[in-house]
Parts: sequence; structure tokens; C-alpha cells
Amino acid sequence: MQVSAKQAPTTAHHGGHWVSKLSFCFGNLGHSAFYGVMSTYFIIFVTSDMFTGVNKATSTKLISLITGLIVGVRILELLIDPMLGNIIDNTKSKWGKFKPWIIWGNIVSAILLVILFTGIFGIFKLNATLFAILFVIIFITFDVFYSLSDISYWGMVPALSEDSKERGVYTSLGAFAGTIGWNGLTIVVVPITTYFTFLATGKHEQGSQGWLAFAIIFSLLALLSAIVVALGTKENDNSIRQAAQDKTTLRQVFSAIFHNDQILWPSLAYLLYSLAYVMTNGVLYYLYKYVLGKPGQFWIVGVIATIIGFCTSPLFPILNKYIPRKVLFCAGQVSMFFAYLIFLFLRNNIFMLDVGLVLFNINFAQLVTVLTLTDAIEYGQLKNGQRNEAVVLAVRPMIDKLTGAISNGLVGYIAVAANMTGSATAASMTAKDIHTFDSLAFYIPLALAICSILVMLFKVTLTEKKHDEVVKELEEQIAAKEN
Repeated sequence: MQVSAKQAPTTAHHGGHWVSKLSFCFGNLGHSAFYGVMSTYFIIFVTSDMFTGVNKATSTKLISLITGLIVGVRILELLIDPMLGNIIDNTKSKWGKFKPWIIWGNIVSAILLVILFTGIFGIFKLNATLFAILFVIIFITFDVFYSLSDISYWGMVPALSEDSKERGVYTSLGAFAGTIGWNGLTIVVVPITTYFTFLATGKHEQGSQGWLAFAIIFSLLALLSAIVVALGTKENDNSIRQAAQDKTTLRQVFSAIFHNDQILWPSLAYLLYSLAYVMTNGVLYYLYKYVLGKPGQFWIVGVIATIIGFCTSPLFPILNKYIPRKVLFCAGQVSMFFAYLIFLFLRNNIFMLDVGLVLFNINFAQLVTVLTLTDAIEYGQLKNGQRNEAVVLAVRPMIDKLTGAISNGLVGYIAVAANMTGSATAASMTAKDIHTFDSLAFYIPLALAICSILVMLFKVTLTEKKHDEVVKELEEQIAAKEN
């Protein structure tokens, strides 16, 4: 008896689909927080507390070294991610192809993150060259295993359902939890680092001991989230997935990406948005500390982002019933446009600054991109006969890595170029420092947001309706072959 692609999700639907959805949702709570610790707060730790006690000339060189290494390693690994996706796609195990990498990726990357937050056990005090060599090795290994877990997590979505709307629910729930995990860091980073530094030293300040505790806490949360995903979700084997079971080569992997226009154009739109977002988000702490002179109010950034995330992620599937994804993407970029105007010209008014933070966080770009790329899997399967779930969904993490590297580099550059290190304050900032900050944090991202709208409107054609047509055509082709 033949089982059609439409029948496969039905079993899952009546077999505890909400357990699967909630497990997937919780998975991104720790996963997203863990990424935030590394991509945003590690460089802040490096510039503020890692080299405490080291003379300024040496610390400046080491900060520049780490910043350059992070950017270089991240760009290098852009070539590695499609290979990792191919490894995942070709994995065969009784637990499926995603879960083993979710678990082991989290275990290894969590251990290495903690080591990085020890300053590699302070070895830079003894030998800076050895420190640099070890940092490169540890950071590359960390990034590879984190990527394996990240690609596997989002790569599960097309394996959990082939229905575009159902995928939207999974993705929205994951993004909802991710919002809490990512933005929750902003709320708790100062209390956690200050409290544990006080326990260790008796001083009410942020110190290396507090940053280490911060890394340990969220590494453990990431491991717990990975276990919940592994135990609570189940891949669905439908006829469309079964029709593409052959292993793929690296050449086929890159061919699948570069010959699928509906991977390339949505990715470019997301790249432009993501660059704009991280260039601004990565330096908001510096806006409060060095421009406004109000570091104690930085917590409001996380509160606003978390509240907005609470609203936008659950609302997305509802809005998407009536509003096409492309429109939702562009609406978010328009909201970001007005946020930048406020950040530039009205930031001294605390109320307007908060309004700007609200507008900055009203965005559906990641949800739209993940869902469009997920739908591009069937589009690519119809177009060239290859189904590369993990490989296709490795594209977004690849972009996040690139933009994250730029964010790290930007934060490091501003910290050094504008003397935003050590005991610097808002009072020591010059007009040139502020102009450099505004250009990199607001003016350039503003232009990028506008460009992302243009790409989405004029180049992305894989709509929800188009995907339904693709799935139907695939089913007809498979049925014809079986008969």
C-alpha cells in the first residue's frame, strides 16, 4: 500500500504533535542564549575584563588580535558550513540524522565556551603567541561543533512537517523561545556577572569571575535544551523525503545552493537585514555606556526586545494567514528604518529612545527567511532532483556567522579606536568618537535595511502559494514513477 506525502503528517498530528512543537520550542531557549553569550558578550568580556591587570599597550594588542582572529575564523568557516550540512544530510542512525549532532554539538561547544571564558586559563600572561595559537584551535573547534548543533536544529523543520503552514508554527515557536533566550541575556548579564564577582572578590562590579559563571550557567541551559529536543521530537518519513535518500557529494551540495535562485535571493535579503541588525545590536551597550552615560539603564534594551519577541513570534502564523510573508518582511524593515531615525536624532529623549527600541525589534526577517529557505528544499528537489535539508538550512546560520563576525569586529574596532576600553566614560568621548559610532551603528545599517526591502520585493518569488504548487507537482511526479 502506498503512503502519500499528504498522509505522513497526519500520524504525527495525532501522535503528540504538541509535545514535538513544545520540545522544539524549548530547544531554542538555551540554544539562542548560548549563541548570544558567544556572539555578543564574549567580545565585551574580552574588551572589559579578560585582560584586567595587563598593561594597556599589551591588552590593546591582545584585544585586536582576538577580534581579528574571530573575524578571520568566522569568514573561513563560511566554506565549512555546507560541508557540515552535507555530513548531517548523509548521517544514518536509529535516532535520525539530526539528534546525534544536536547532542554532541552542544556538549563539545559548551565545554569549549567555558574554557574561552577562563581566558584559556590565563595563559596569555605567560605567552601571547601560545595564547593566539590555542585560541584559533579552540575557537574553530567550538564553531564547528556549534554549527553542527545549529544546522541540525533548524534542519529538523522540514523533517517534522512538509506543510508550509505547519512549518511556520514550528519556526515561530522556535523564534519565540529564541527571543526569550537571546534578549533575556540583556536583562540578566549585569546582575549575574556582578553577583558572582561579588561572591568571589567582595567587590560590587563586573569581573572575570562573574563572566565565567555567566558562561557556565548558559552552557548548562543549552545542554538541557538539546536533551529536550532530542527526546521530544520525531522525524516524519514521507514519500517526498523517501524519494531523495541518495547520499550527496560536496560538488552536488554547492551546485544545489548556487543553482537554486530561491536560496540565493532570500539569503541576500536576510544578509542585508542581518548585517544591519547586528551592526546596531552589537553596540547598543556602548550607546548606553559611552554615548548616553547611562549604563545602568541598558537592561531596558533586553526587556523591550523580550516583550516585542513575545508578541511578534506567536503573532506571525496568525498574521501570515492574511498577509504574505514578503509583506511582513518589508514591514519589519520599514519599522527598523524609523528606529534608526530615532536613534540618530531623538536618543536623548528616554521615551523616544524606548520607542526606537520597540520599532527596532518589530521584525519578521528571520522567520520569513527560515520558512522561505525551508520551502526552497522542495523547490530545489523539483528543479534539480536533489533534496538537501540540512545543507539548505545551513545557509542562514552561515549568514549569521558572517554578520556575527562583522559585529564582533565592529565592537572590537569601536572599543579600540574610540578608547571605549578599561575605565573610559561618556565624559571622555569626543565628537569624532561619536560620529564614528553613529556612522557604523546607524547610518550604514539604515542603508542596508532599505536594500533588503528591494531584494525581497523584486527577486524573491517563492511565495506560500508557489510552494503549494511545487509540493503538488512533486507528489504527482513521485506517484507517476511508482505506478
